[in-house]
Amino acid sequence: MIKTCISGYYGFKNFGDEAILKVLTEHLKQLNADITVFSSDTEYTSKTYGVNSVGSFDFKNLIKSLKCCDVLISGGGSLLQDVTSVKSLIYYSLVIALGILFNKKIIIFAQGIGPIRNKFAQILVKNLLKLCTFVTVRDEKSFSLLKSWGIDAKLVCDPIYSLYSESSEKNGVGIQLREFKTMNYNLLQKLALMIVTKFSDKKVKIFSLQESQDLKLCQKFEKLVHSLNSDVKTEIITENIVENISEQEFLIAMRFHAILAAIKAGVKTCAINYDIKVDKLAKDAGLPIISMDAHENFEEIYQKMTNLNSLQLKEFANSQHFDWSEFDNLLANLA
Repeated sequence: MIKTCISGYYGFKNFGDEAILKVLTEHLKQLNADITVFSSDTEYTSKTYGVNSVGSFDFKNLIKSLKCCDVLISGGGSLLQDVTSVKSLIYYSLVIALGILFNKKIIIFAQGIGPIRNKFAQILVKNLLKLCTFVTVRDEKSFSLLKSWGIDAKLVCDPIYSLYSESSEKNGVGIQLREFKTMNYNLLQKLALMIVTKFSDKKVKIFSLQESQDLKLCQKFEKLVHSLNSDVKTEIITENIVENISEQEFLIAMRFHAILAAIKAGVKTCAINYDIKVDKLAKDAGLPIISMDAHENFEEIYQKMTNLNSLQLKEFANSQHFDWSEFDNLLANLA
């Protein structure tokens, strides 16, 4: 049995990261691997995924787990960047460095590398990645960065393309919002007006994909909708995200992984472009896009969204195949 440790942004109940962990742990279980996940909430992680879990900062047991494992998997997500926090970059780098120190195989799993603005951090990450066994990245920008560093990396699609959940019956409209520095009242007002003028006959599900960051914003939006039309039925969703998204006929969403999950289920989706990765996914899939300043003609946006073809959206998602072959071969050679 292969003993694996997984390091990432886990236990914070962020939908995207948790969905990646779900895909990864399910695949590892198919390979009969023993799995330990480093998590900020060990009870939640153990219960949710049926794995062993060690506290992210419980260094005594973390080091013990690393010493006993065969392979350390770092990722997915954007772990090695210093835009969010230099401290987090140092932490994830330290875990990788410990794995290297203990002579373990290191897999960088579908990560987005950078931006890294601090020169010391750049040197640190560059030299650590050169010592890793197998490096995969999920976007062209990361791939080009590592290529310029002389690191042999493989470009893969997002692991959540491997996630499957679909409802045969679709009825309702979803809106998924996240707190962000460019969030503004004008955007919220125009979104609320679209909801009450175009979807007043449908139940509106408002998705909070990370309660600690997004729930207050979702509650604020719900009140805004009711101030315009108190008869609109709304519900804030914090659990069973994939299943609930797949039940919607329409979705207006900010987060990359919410949009991806909707496309896979053939939900007619409009993207709110707060980040370049959202812009790229929306353009690749042919989705209408709303900018954060909401300057677009929302009547045209609505028409474009309703004219989307569910089957074509599914076909696009199905064309993105996550390649596990080299990952599996590496683990097989350790058995």
